[in-house]
Amino acid sequence: MQISARFSDSTTIFDVTGDIDLANSPEIRKALLREVREKRTPRVVMNLSNVRYIDSSGVASLVEGLKASRDLNLRFILFGLSASAREVLQLSRLLKIFEVYDNEDQALSS
Repeated sequence: MQISARFSDSTTIFDVTGDIDLANSPEIRKALLREVREKRTPRVVMNLSNVRYIDSSGVASLVEGLKASRDLNLRFILFGLSASAREVLQLSRLLKIFEVYDNEDQALSS
């Protein structure tokens, strides 16, 4: 898994490539919480278009990022969910909890 960050105005966009699983979800969690809790970035966007698979630890990291964002009145947005990633969030009843868009343009113009 690879994660890189881009910055635009008051937004940080994380581009994630690979699977988000037990082995690398701590890296996602650390990057998310640093942006939200330490930097208090007004809008954090996760580009998941190159993520094929998310396991429960990956979902937990995303939920923790969402909770930290909400606690500080910041926005946490996901976009580009693959069919399998969307299914994991849907089965865990989290798809409606997250702010989800199909592509980057929609996520940034929201």
